Amino acid sequence: MAVLCKPAIAVPEYIITQDDTLELARRLHKDHSQLRLVLRLIEHTGVLKRHLIQPIDKVLKHPGLDARSAVYEQESKARVPAVVRQALDQAELEARQIDLIVYVSCTGFMMPSLTAWLINTLGFRSETRQIPIAQLGCAAGGAAINRAHDFCRAYPDANVLIVACEFCSLCYQPTDLGVGSLLSNGLFGDAIAAAVVRGRGGTGVRLERNGSYLIPHTEDWISYAVRSTGFHFLLDKRVPGTMEPLAPALRAVADQQRWNAGELDFYLVHAGGPRILDDLSRFLEVPPEAFRFSRATLTEYGNIASAVVLDALGRMFEEESPREGHRGLLAGFGPGITAEMALGTWTAAA
Repeated sequence: MAVLCKPAIAVPEYIITQDDTLELARRLHKDHSQLRLVLRLIEHTGVLKRHLIQPIDKVLKHPGLDARSAVYEQESKARVPAVVRQALDQAELEARQIDLIVYVSCTGFMMPSLTAWLINTLGFRSETRQIPIAQLGCAAGGAAINRAHDFCRAYPDANVLIVACEFCSLCYQPTDLGVGSLLSNGLFGDAIAAAVVRGRGGTGVRLERNGSYLIPHTEDWISYAVRSTGFHFLLDKRVPGTMEPLAPALRAVADQQRWNAGELDFYLVHAGGPRILDDLSRFLEVPPEAFRFSRATLTEYGNIASAVVLDALGRMFEEESPREGHRGLLAGFGPGITAEMALGTWTAAA
């Protein structure tokens, strides 16, 4: 069975605190008619700090899509390799033992994907398969785990590398003044995460089953407007309430495994905001503490898009709380509205 091993996480060196964000909002949007609402929403995100690949003065400028694309390529090539090497070391594998790379990112675009550069640069075999995923947003972390699981079910001896590279600060748009856009300016952060799914052996989450669910007719609730200035993030005010229709989908996947979604040992879910976690606690009938790993990611890094699920997993590894046979749920939520869900059992290498 495929095992999701300990992930490697890296956040960039530039930090912005919640107090910094609130002060910027007051200074830059002092005449905004809904400034008080925006400030209150930012305060309620629970995000105490975020990490950025550039100083905030550079983030606030928009040099154009071509310049931002160059920064995305430069920074990803500078920062991803160390995270990949660490993930391989933690899985006790070498690059030549990887059969597939799943690379997810919704905050920059390259063609060929960064996977081609990684293969050429870090010693992967030329036969290594590539799956770049660019349009699932925050759900892509869960999707990457699920596609890796599928591949290892088809090829039981295979190993898959997952890489999530999200530079959300490159999507800042100074002319977007809607409440949803201003809220996102205080919510999203930058991060890179990588993890290996081993077809044989390994310590971590043994993947048992996965599934997807799309809430009908919600495709315009989370989206990008792609314009000459780049990606303009659109967030509908109904998004925070999506856990009510998604909780039954989580229960249904668990039911297929004959598990009770409300009685699992660990939960690693996308922390889009505090209400997402609060509602899941209520609808799945589990204590709020069950989502402590996701909540810690939100507090310390903000919403780091597809990397959230892997960071939450890394925090569980660090806590050393799971025991052999403990059962859990992993899930990413994003545009569509889409949920990518996985069930797994904790296992230690013999």
